[in-house]
Amino acid sequence: MPRPVYTYNPEACKYEPAFSSGKKVFRQTVVFIALSILLSIGAFVFYVEGGYSLKEVWLEQKNKTLKTEWKILGQRIENSNRQLSELIERDDQNYRVILDSSPLQSSIRDAGTGGSEKILDADALMFPTIQYHYKRLDKLRHQMDIEIQSYKELEKLTNKKLKMWASRPAIQPIDNRQLDRLHLTFGLRLHPLLNIVREHNGLDFSASKGTPVYATGDGKIVKAYSSDSYGNVVYVNHGYGFETRYAHLSKFNVTEGQLVKRGQVIAFVGNSGTSVSAHLHYEVLFNDKHINPINFFQRDLSNKEYEKLIQLGSENSEPLD
Repeated sequence: MPRPVYTYNPEACKYEPAFSSGKKVFRQTVVFIALSILLSIGAFVFYVEGGYSLKEVWLEQKNKTLKTEWKILGQRIENSNRQLSELIERDDQNYRVILDSSPLQSSIRDAGTGGSEKILDADALMFPTIQYHYKRLDKLRHQMDIEIQSYKELEKLTNKKLKMWASRPAIQPIDNRQLDRLHLTFGLRLHPLLNIVREHNGLDFSASKGTPVYATGDGKIVKAYSSDSYGNVVYVNHGYGFETRYAHLSKFNVTEGQLVKRGQVIAFVGNSGTSVSAHLHYEVLFNDKHINPINFFQRDLSNKEYEKLIQLGSENSEPLD
């Protein structure tokens, strides 16, 4: 039951219940419904117009973000291309020159590039800039794959060269500080004991008995025995066509079949075999041909030390074996 509404009657000086007529109630109801409809229409229009504007603002911000990201991507592609070019230049102009290997042909680096538009979708093809950068990325990826393979090949070449360089005779077989004299007697000479002219296929290092003798390169001991002429002698096979021989030793420090490293003590100076005094007879062979050892230990000395050694050796060239 609705609560009664009271109005003040001044004539009677009291509150009396007031009753609304049906027309008045109807009129109030119609006004309320009309206002509600108008407010609803206004809210709808504001929502539609305002929502559309917000969407435009959002799309505009997203577009700016994408443009910034695209610019950054372009810079990264440019930087990657520049870094790759530097790697290619080092590969061809530095590393392969040092390793005595031919540079890769440009046809190998460019092979397989192009044709990327076939895998682009139709929407991307409508934008030439996207297509251009996609092609750059595709070429960059291909060239990077080629360069990775090239550097793997360089690694194998380097390991092979390092092994070869380590094996090549490259130092003196006797420490220069323990060397009394170098005798430059490579070639024909009169044998001091047999008194006949014959080939002398090595150099003689005069030193005290027991002076350490060093392997001049990595290799394998193929012979360590005693002969009438060489006395106690060691043969080292260095591979790559090189072999060294160390004769007139007092004793061995290795056995046949043993692997040795450059600078390792393999024997000691003596006076065994047909020898005049304590010294080391040292030979270098390449593809079974004797070559002058003097060409192999210059890197063990400075230019000044090397020149002095040659000078002293020339002044004392009497044969010792």
